[in-house]
Amino acid sequence: MQAVSNLSDRAVAKTQAPETMLAELHKAIATQLAPQVADIDLKGQYPRDFMHLVGELGGYRQAVAVEYGGAGNGLKAAVQAIEAISQECLCTGFMTWCQIACTWYMQNSDNTYLKQHLLPLVATGKVLGGTGLSNPMKHFAGIEKIALVAERQPGGYVLNGMLPWVSNLGAGHHFGIAARLADSDDYLMAIVSDELTGLTLRCNAHFIALEGSNTYSCIFRDVFVPDELILAAPCEEYVNRIRPGFILTQVGMGLGLVASCIQIMERANQRYGHVNRFLDDQVEDLAASLATTREKTYAIATQMSQQGCDRPLLKQVIQARIDASELSLRAANAAMLHVGARGYLHGGIAERKLRESYFVAIVTPALKQLKKMLHDMEKSKVKS
Repeated sequence: MQAVSNLSDRAVAKTQAPETMLAELHKAIATQLAPQVADIDLKGQYPRDFMHLVGELGGYRQAVAVEYGGAGNGLKAAVQAIEAISQECLCTGFMTWCQIACTWYMQNSDNTYLKQHLLPLVATGKVLGGTGLSNPMKHFAGIEKIALVAERQPGGYVLNGMLPWVSNLGAGHHFGIAARLADSDDYLMAIVSDELTGLTLRCNAHFIALEGSNTYSCIFRDVFVPDELILAAPCEEYVNRIRPGFILTQVGMGLGLVASCIQIMERANQRYGHVNRFLDDQVEDLAASLATTREKTYAIATQMSQQGCDRPLLKQVIQARIDASELSLRAANAAMLHVGARGYLHGGIAERKLRESYFVAIVTPALKQLKKMLHDMEKSKVKS
């Protein structure tokens, strides 16, 4: 494993304001990401250099503590970084979220080794990473079975199973996983990579709107995961600790997507405003909804960074994520209708936004799972 980043890197992170990071990030998006979007979307090109660049600019380390190579600015700045990138390309915004989620797992673990040796590298983008928690999050919500099983061995655990569709992967990338402990009702979480013997990445599917996300199935055949890579075992309390940030940062994808849809509508209105005014969703309506959702999300992120997340705030987190999903679908539909027949041109921006909007509503936790979570919380409240 690479050495820990040096102290000068951390000093730079300590003095970096979110406004500085965002200004530099917007420049990089315009000059480095925008020219690649068509190839990312249609050819499945993975924007590796840009992903490293986001780390250099501080995009991944905003919510990470300064002592671990972070900027210490909290979750609001992390949401803003995802939002800015998603406005140009949701696929890349999603991978940015994957990277930030990977830092979030390590930051909230009690594992000092991971915090000191790997977290600074992922936080600064020197090592890229993903999140393999789609299956576990569904499992913990009672939706599907857990995919991986772990058996305790001296010095670590041996894992077996197949984890489908983990994004932002590649040679040397790290990602979070969860597994059921054999002959037990408990689970563990860990950080793993293809560098571990027996772990194989396999590309066996192609995706709309996400072809450039480097999404693989992960095959575990007697993979030994040493104790220094374990995030938590058992992990029930730990999962409750990371779940709010996992969900809330995803709202950034929706905020960015909706902002881009509004821009599409504004451009379409320059030519077709005289007829577009008869459509149900207008620019000012969506702009007002976006402003409200953004304001609520930023406020929740600030409160979580300062005080943590109790049950009432978790409900607000889930509702913000629901709002982002529903607003994304509404805005992308409106953009398509505003553009009209031109939206059917292959590779057009409006039809890409339509495809991207469904991902905001489907990525784990999906809209239906989020609504189930709220239902279950209300049901348990009534029982208690």
